Amino acid sequence: MLGQSTALQPLKSFPMRLDGPMLSEAVQTGVPFTVAGPQGVIVGQQQGEFESWILPVKLMSHLQIEAHVDNYAVPLDITSMARQIEVRPDRTTITFSHIAMTLKMTIFAPDKAPDGTGAVVLLQLDSVSPLNLQLSFTPEMRPMWPERGFGSVSPEWIHEGKSGYYVLHTDYPEFAGAIALPGAVDGVMAPYQERPKVHPLELKLRYDPKVDGDQMYPLLMAVGETKATATNEALHAKLLELDQQLPEIYAASAANYAKQEAERTSIQTPDTELNENFGWAETSIGQLRAKSTDGETALVAGYYASGDSARPGFGWYFGRDALYTIYALNSYGDFDLSKTELSFLLKRQRADGKMMHEYSQTAGTLDWAQFPYEYAAADATPLFLTTLLDYVKSSGDVAYVKANREAVMKAWQFETTHDADGDGIYDNTQGTGWVESWPGGMPKQEVYLALLDQQASLAMAQLSTLLGDAATADKAAARAEAVGKTIEREYFREGRYAFSWDNGKADMTATVFPAVAWWNSDAGLEHPKASLRAWASHRIDTDWGTRDVDETASVYDPTSYHQGSVWPLFTGWASLAEYRGGQPLAGYEMLMQNASLTRAQDLGAVTELLSGAFYEPFGRSTSHQLWSSAMVITPVLRGMFGLGVDALKHTVKVEPRLPADWNEAAVRRLRVGDAVVDVSYKREPRAMVVSLTQIAGPKVTLAGGGTMLRVPLPAVELSLTHAEPARGARTSQMKVLQTTYEAHELRLELEGVGGTENVLRVRKNDAVSVRAEGAALTGDELRVKFPGRGYQTQVVTLRW
Repeated sequence: MLGQSTALQPLKSFPMRLDGPMLSEAVQTGVPFTVAGPQGVIVGQQQGEFESWILPVKLMSHLQIEAHVDNYAVPLDITSMARQIEVRPDRTTITFSHIAMTLKMTIFAPDKAPDGTGAVVLLQLDSVSPLNLQLSFTPEMRPMWPERGFGSVSPEWIHEGKSGYYVLHTDYPEFAGAIALPGAVDGVMAPYQERPKVHPLELKLRYDPKVDGDQMYPLLMAVGETKATATNEALHAKLLELDQQLPEIYAASAANYAKQEAERTSIQTPDTELNENFGWAETSIGQLRAKSTDGETALVAGYYASGDSARPGFGWYFGRDALYTIYALNSYGDFDLSKTELSFLLKRQRADGKMMHEYSQTAGTLDWAQFPYEYAAADATPLFLTTLLDYVKSSGDVAYVKANREAVMKAWQFETTHDADGDGIYDNTQGTGWVESWPGGMPKQEVYLALLDQQASLAMAQLSTLLGDAATADKAAARAEAVGKTIEREYFREGRYAFSWDNGKADMTATVFPAVAWWNSDAGLEHPKASLRAWASHRIDTDWGTRDVDETASVYDPTSYHQGSVWPLFTGWASLAEYRGGQPLAGYEMLMQNASLTRAQDLGAVTELLSGAFYEPFGRSTSHQLWSSAMVITPVLRGMFGLGVDALKHTVKVEPRLPADWNEAAVRRLRVGDAVVDVSYKREPRAMVVSLTQIAGPKVTLAGGGTMLRVPLPAVELSLTHAEPARGARTSQMKVLQTTYEAHELRLELEGVGGTENVLRVRKNDAVSVRAEGAALTGDELRVKFPGRGYQTQVVTLRW
């Protein structure tokens, strides 16, 4: 810029946003953190070691910090002195402290930054004496796998007055990076004459608290991926532009987060932590947008440190991950992002109609078709049809369906013409259904995929009606009915639903997968009782979420990927199934298990999967996972609050299933197409009063008309308290297997560990006298004792 210095400069401290959500805890060694944005990601451990990606390139890794304080003889290993981590939507700050000094490392990944730059690290020092700070790191310059490597890094120190910066050259002139810490000098640079050996690069900074006390030192990083942008001059220009614009870049990013928080859907309940976790789930999803080498921005499945590899967790674009997440986007009204995701997938629809499953961030630079990933899964195609219908019902955007009529018809054609065994159901011969490995061989047809096929057929019937195609609508509806009958005939045996079917042979392994039956409606399974009861039991539901396989199954392995681990995704399916299947206590417990994971590992995000035996995430679990956060939002709004938005009819259907100890609650700024409404819930003695308040846009009413609804309440209800287990714990909490209402009676089937006593709260919505059998009732406390050892079943009956 004219009139400005061309040298990189430390910054004067600039104001940071102080309001808004914030999570803070003492640093835990080995626990991950993620700071993600569309152009850059920093992933690492809370003690301060991290790797930096300027997407899709890993620029550097293994950051270590050391300090030498004047007149203090011991060198300080700063990364061993991490004390506190503070996570906000717009930034993460890790505080390192010693008796002689403190260092605050603040990291943010803005929505918009100069091309070729991404996340930024800001260092702020305070000390009792002058000191020398040393940052060491490994230069990487590795494109995200499976893009080819560009050879080893050849670092060059570029002097700029008394300071300078590194240029990281590769074997190709069109690919280079740069790293700078304004005011720092270089460290060890092995000369060519030395025996080949990898040395960490070093940045050495002299700090004097009397002179530099108000300084902020940005770790600036840039990448060039063409001959024009990879020169020393071009990289310097990028660093300089970023350096000079940092206060404005941060301010714009922080303001954008504040705007989102003020405008997006939120919940207001007596549970403050649940309210906050709901907001964090929305933030977490938005942070997983990434710009591809095709120039598009779409959601990736999640991030985790890559270690010595070149893939940061599931940092690719996944079809089914995005499609399940779009339900959450539609629920809180981010229709623009939903549409962007659908368009990203449609652009990559195969010529025969099959929808994509995986697409690397570097796929645009490769012959992606030579890799086996893009169409490896079968479920993205039916999910596309159900998700598209959900989008149009939530947004009212019928024009989008009409504009993509050909793609819709091609997806439908693909799904209905790939049935290898001739039973009328789309099957796994077109890719994996859910499991990607299974003892004894891969299933030919899974109940999971069969149920999605049924729901996709129902969706196609409605989509065809919107397209004015009555003939296809009738055929799709008839197919949905036929598929449903086949599922009941082939899969329902011995009082429960099989996992898979192969030409007359059913695999009766008890799994969570039939829960998908409730994903798109309340219809569910024809014989639901045993399944709902099984998912709520300790055999499938742990204290931190739902296993995919019953722990008594022969294939059960709690440390496996597909035969017994806990996925928040499955917990979300099961929670919605329990709510929609008339079991709100089990639904609530599962919902809370997911919500609690917001603070369990990568603060503000929900991890990918955990052990089925102990409350512990997998070592390779993608800690900031897309659909895991989505599975906080969808069960809350569609399960607990019972909301069903129909922008085509300008209505909101409400079937409240709130905890019995909540007197009132609200969903704020719910989007119904172009309209915005508040939905409030308030208990009266015999009814839940639901009120709709118009905030903006076209008029919206509750289903059935009007803006107020009185939902009758049973005379007696029960509530339970959720408790997050201790890390490393086994499952030990009470489980509510089944609640059944009859005239003047509530029957409970409970599970608990022998020798324990558990408490439920009784709420009387009518002036009745309540008697208990199988438990002690004192006031509003229902105390249930479980005899024996291990998990025991207890039946409790309340009569009035």
